[in-house]
Amino acid sequence: MNNFAWIENGSVTSTPGFRASGITAGLKKSGNPDMALVYSEAPANFAGVFTSCVFAAAPVQVCRRRVRTSSKASAFIINSGNANACTGAAGLENAEKMCELTAAELGIAGDAVLVASTGRIGVQMPMDIISKGIKLAAGALSAESGNQAAQAIMTTDTVPKACALTVELSGGKVTIGAICKGVGMIDPHMVTAPHATMICCITTDAACDNALLEKLLANNADNSFNRITVDGDMSTNDTCVIFANGKSNITLTEGSDDTAKFQAALLALMQNLARKQVMDGEGATKFVAIEIDGAPSTAAARQLAEAVANSLLCKTAWFGCDPNWGRIVAALGYAGVEFDPARVDIYYDDMIVVRQGGDAGTPEADLAKILKNREFTVKVHMNQGAGEYWVWTSDVSYEYVKINAEYHT
Repeated sequence: MNNFAWIENGSVTSTPGFRASGITAGLKKSGNPDMALVYSEAPANFAGVFTSCVFAAAPVQVCRRRVRTSSKASAFIINSGNANACTGAAGLENAEKMCELTAAELGIAGDAVLVASTGRIGVQMPMDIISKGIKLAAGALSAESGNQAAQAIMTTDTVPKACALTVELSGGKVTIGAICKGVGMIDPHMVTAPHATMICCITTDAACDNALLEKLLANNADNSFNRITVDGDMSTNDTCVIFANGKSNITLTEGSDDTAKFQAALLALMQNLARKQVMDGEGATKFVAIEIDGAPSTAAARQLAEAVANSLLCKTAWFGCDPNWGRIVAALGYAGVEFDPARVDIYYDDMIVVRQGGDAGTPEADLAKILKNREFTVKVHMNQGAGEYWVWTSDVSYEYVKINAEYHT
C-alpha cells in the first residue's frame, strides 16, 4: 500500500521553503518563457546525476564539479533556447557566470548555485540577455510559481511537466516536488558525478546528507528516466538534481524504514515525470511499454528491450497501428544477445502474437485493435533465464520528422 499522496497541481514550490519563477528573458524567437529559477530559502543538501555523453555541455561540467566540491546549494538557474554545449572555454566561463550573476541577485555564494541549459547546440550564450533574465527571475520568485518555472524550461514540449506528493514517515509528513522537461533527444543514461534534453529539478523538505541523496537519486534514475526513450538519442545536457532543505526536521538515514519509504515515494514521482515525457514525446501518438522476461541475464534483457524500443521499423509500425511482429523479432535478433529463438513468445498486452518463435495464429485484425489504443505493452517471454527489464517508449510519426526537420528553438 502506498504511504504517499499526490498534491493537486504540485511542483517544486509545493515543498515548504522553496520559491521559483519562470520568466521571458528573450532567448527564444517565439517570445515564450525561457528562464526558470528555483531557490531554497535555507542552504540545502543536494545531489545530481548527469548525462554520460562525452560531449557534456558546459552547465553539466559546472554541476558535476559543484556536487563534488560544495556541501550545500541554494539555487538552480535554468534557461531554454540555448544549450551552451560544444562552446569551449567561453561556454564554460558563461555557465560559471550564470551562477555568479544568480548568486549576486540572491545574496549567496556562487558555488551554491547550480545551472542547466537546453536548446540549440554550438551557439554561445548571449550574456546580455542572460544577465537581464536572471535579474527578472530573481525578482519574480514566489512560492506559487513552480508551474511557471516548468513552463519556462520547455523547448519542443507541448505541456509543462510538474508534480508533487507527500509521504508519511515515522516523524511526520515530508513533501517532494519536481519540475521536468524533455520530449525529444530523449534516451537518457544519467550517471553520478564521477562518471532536446532531459532536465529535472526535485525539491524535498526532508533532511538528508549529500551521499545518501546521491545514492537514492541514482538508484531511482536507473528505474525511471534511464528507462525511457523517445528517439534513441542521448542529449549533451541531461541533468537531474535534488535539493533537501531539512525544513520538516525529519532526517533520512542509511538503511532506515523511513528512507525506504521516502525512496519509494521519490521513485513514484520520478516515474510519473518519466511517463509524462514519453506521453509528450515529439509527435508521439502511442505510449509503449516493452517488457522482457526470461532472458539469460538482466543485462541481456536490457539489450533486448532497448533494441525493440529504439527500432525505427517497430516505432513506425506502431504509429500505423500495424501489428507487424516481424519487426520485433528482427530487433530482438540483432540486439547482440545469444538465445534460442524457438523458445520465444511475444504478446501485445495479453494477446499472443508469437509462440515458440513463430506466428501464433491470432487474427491480425484483433491485434490491430490493441495497437489503436493510446497505450499498450509488448511483452516478450524469452523462456531461457531469469533476466528481466522494461523500457517505456513512443512511436515515430510524421510530426516527429517535421518537428526535428524544422527545429531551430
